[in-house]
Amino acid sequence: MRNVMALILSGGGGERLGVLSAERAVSALPFGGKYRVIDFSLSNCCHSGIERVGVLAQHAPASLNDHIGAGRPWDLDRRQGGVDILQPYQTRSHAGWYRGTADAITQNWDFIENHRPDQVLVLSGDHVYRMDYRALFLAHEQRGASVTLAVTRVPADQTKRFGMVTMDRGGRVRALEEKPDRSAASHASMGVYVFDFEVLGEMLRSRPVDLVLDVLRPLVEAGERVYAHEFNGFWEDVGTVGSYYRANLELVATEPRFLLRDSRWPILTRDEERPPVVAAEGADIADSLIANGCRIEGRVQRSILFPGVYVGPGAEVKDSVIMADTRIEAGAVIDRAILDKYVRVGERAVIGADAASGAPAESEATELLDGLCLVGKDAWIPPGGRMERPSMVGVGGRYEDFADGLLRTGTIVRNRRWFEELR
Repeated sequence: MRNVMALILSGGGGERLGVLSAERAVSALPFGGKYRVIDFSLSNCCHSGIERVGVLAQHAPASLNDHIGAGRPWDLDRRQGGVDILQPYQTRSHAGWYRGTADAITQNWDFIENHRPDQVLVLSGDHVYRMDYRALFLAHEQRGASVTLAVTRVPADQTKRFGMVTMDRGGRVRALEEKPDRSAASHASMGVYVFDFEVLGEMLRSRPVDLVLDVLRPLVEAGERVYAHEFNGFWEDVGTVGSYYRANLELVATEPRFLLRDSRWPILTRDEERPPVVAAEGADIADSLIANGCRIEGRVQRSILFPGVYVGPGAEVKDSVIMADTRIEAGAVIDRAILDKYVRVGERAVIGADAASGAPAESEATELLDGLCLVGKDAWIPPGGRMERPSMVGVGGRYEDFADGLLRTGTIVRNRRWFEELR
């Protein structure tokens, strides 16, 4: 492809994902049974012919570094081009975390300038979609744009989740609103931007913090040639518990809007070497994605199971996302829940029970969890224990977090730190 570089912004802490992002970057979040969220952006770059990629990481980058490695699954382990993980660093004359999206790019400008691309493609690492970026670059060149941003239509009741874009009939951007409660605009920014190298460099001279508020909006207000390119395919920002859950369950819908099995544009990932799935006598599996290494002895319906999950005899998993190496013992029930890695669910436990007192009052849990149960990495759910929806158990949760074996609706159990086990 032409002389371009992609930068994937993967530094956010993902506060709206609760315990799912406590020990990992949002872009490293497991998705769809075998993938990570960043696989979608990396796969799009690979299939679009982009050979130079920088991943700007900050929050809990260890799992992201381990997953990407040298970039071999995405054909990025090469002499010319390749992938670089760009983390904050400190010298005698330079210090500090990334203050925001624009500051992250500014702090790595030397890296970008060394390669002197004609255009810089800036992407968000927490979105699920397939997109041929070559169409975006073509539209950018044909219009003689300084900046081109990808946009997509969103429902009117979802505008507060996105940056909304107002444009004229020719596609020129006239206004940007950041997560408004209401908006006359019908298109949201996808967090996909093509910048001319010189334009981006000039805007970063003042050391802006936020890419939208401090770079894009001033360019629009100054009358620069900022254009929108409409995208009509599936796209989901998985930055909340609810959106992450819905995007996963979309994969097992009767008529899914997004298909993983597309030989023309496969989603590439670093695969795990696991034995085949075992469906034992008595297993009942319907409308689900089951990854390698799983052993199913119970019932699984409309769910996503990652590698190494065990579902014991008489256990039932429905409408749920179960991450790697979780063990669900005999007779347990999981309903409308997300369980992170290495969770242990005791016999006859129920995760996702209806609230005994009816609908829960408004609380932090109802706002964060979108009616779901969420269990953090390494948590233990006691035999016979019950979690009412919505509720959350943090990383490393233990039996003693369940008063009388019950976690009532609206309860949030905070993360347990490893050193607490040593007291």
